[in-house]
Formats: sequence, structure tokens, C-alpha cells
Amino acid sequence: MVREVSTGCLCIHGYTGSPEEVQPLVDYLQSRTNWEFSVPTLPGHGVELNLRGHYYQEWIAAAELALLDLKKRHDTILIIGFSMGGMIASYLAAKHEVDRLVLLSAALKYISFPQMIKDTFEIVTDAWKGSLFENPLFIRYQTKVTQTHFLSSLEFMRCVEFTKPYLQHVRCPTLIMQGKLDGLVPSKAANFLEQELSAPHKEVVFLPKSKHLVCHDQDRDTLCEKVLHFLREVSYERR
Repeated sequence: MVREVSTGCLCIHGYTGSPEEVQPLVDYLQSRTNWEFSVPTLPGHGVELNLRGHYYQEWIAAAELALLDLKKRHDTILIIGFSMGGMIASYLAAKHEVDRLVLLSAALKYISFPQMIKDTFEIVTDAWKGSLFENPLFIRYQTKVTQTHFLSSLEFMRCVEFTKPYLQHVRCPTLIMQGKLDGLVPSKAANFLEQELSAPHKEVVFLPKSKHLVCHDQDRDTLCEKVLHFLREVSYERR
């Protein structure tokens, strides 16, 4: 007889972001499973940014509270983390018993200068042609740049530095997915993650047509299918 396993999935967005960053993936998984999803908005984040006066400890605490809430109700716990959320997810997976971990564009290292230069050139070219406001990268980041306070950027870096040592304590199976065209997190960060993680089962998947926002980019169908397959494996293992 197969025992019904109750599953909770925590999804953590990135720095200056909101749940919208991972929503396409959440929608895909929700439509194909009976899992409970928790997608908290980290303090100071969301559609309207208000980062000044917030600290990285608050961001970690908010995600941890959401995790502990899921653990009250579910046997199986899955965590998906995007960008800075990937580093927070790794910290939580090291600290708590977690069944599977997915890291999307995880910000172990940040700012890929070659790709950033290419993206900047495209923005400048579109501005010259009069189509700047049609450039998807400009549209997504124009508001964030003006609303992001310098001191909160330091908190982002502190968050990465604080969570980094915990990578070696992650033991659960881990899937790492990284856009090859990412202008914020260099693609080699995925290889560094693989080296740092102590998990015996870990897999790296590069998305050839994707930049930083992998859940919204051209490889999103591949991403969603791969994540679902990886996360579903834990259900089969428990039968």
C-alpha cells in the first residue's frame, strides 16, 4: 500500500525582487501537484521596494519562519531559491532537515561583467534607435536601480557572505540551474556551487538562452519540466 506523502514547497525570491520572479515556476508546479506552496515576500521587497532600514538577518528570518510553518504540516519539504534566495535556501537546507533543494541563478558570485557589458550595449543601442522602452531588461530594472539604496546593497553582499559557509553542510539532493547569458550572476557560479555543496547527489543544468530571470526567459519550459521531475523523485523514493 502506498502511503500518501504530504509535501510543502518553499520558494524564495531574490534581492530587490518579489514572488513574481518565481511565479511562472510556482504556477507550473501547482497545476501538476497537490503540494502546498509558500512564497513569502522578504522584508522591504515586493512591487514597491522599501529596502532602507532592512537587514539581511530579517530576510533570512522571514524565509525561515515560512519554512518552519510548512514543517508543521508536511512530511516532505522542498526548497526553491532564486538568486539571493538561492543562498538563503542553501542556509536553510543546511540548518534544517530538507528533502530536496533547487538553486536558480544562485548568487554565490555576482556581476558577470562580460555579459553585463553586452546587455548594456543592447540597452544603449535600443535607446539610440528610440526603442529603449521596449527593451525587456531595461523595463525590468529601471525602477529597481532608482529605488535601491546603497546600504541595502551592502546587506545583499553580507547575506551572501554569511550564507556561503553553510554550503558545505548541505546534504540533501540539489539541482542547480543557471542561465548562460546571466549578466548578474556569472555562469561559472554554478560550478562553484557544485564544488562547495557537500550533497552526494547534485546536478548542474545550464540554460543556453536564459539571462538572470530564468523563470521568465526563453528556456523556462525546460526549467519547469526539469524542476518538476527532480522534485517528484523524492515522492518515489519514499514509497
